Amino acid sequence: MSNDSIFKKIIEKKIPANIIYEDEIVTAFKDIKPKAPIHILVIPNILIASSNDINKKNKDILGHMFYVAVNIAKQKKINKEGYRIIVNCNKNAGQEINYLHMHLLGGKKLNAL
Repeated sequence: MSNDSIFKKIIEKKIPANIIYEDEIVTAFKDIKPKAPIHILVIPNILIASSNDINKKNKDILGHMFYVAVNIAKQKKINKEGYRIIVNCNKNAGQEINYLHMHLLGGKKLNAL
């Protein structure tokens, strides 16, 4: 699979994004079409197309993604009132970009699923 998605371009700084966190494993930035006052995407710095592509070699990346999302929630002070972390898998679940990404949503009361 080609790794020329918009997310790869954000990681490589080829297109601008409001990056709020990055390290050697993940990059986190504000969603350009937010569904809540705080809507941040956390993506791995290597291509994993969807959660179906998590394997023995890359599984630790998911734990780091959660760790980063929780720390951002604490930074944004939404950890007490609550937040949602979502990972969509494939088109019927709403995954629009074939690159694994985690949505961190908060800052208001979210509707029940």
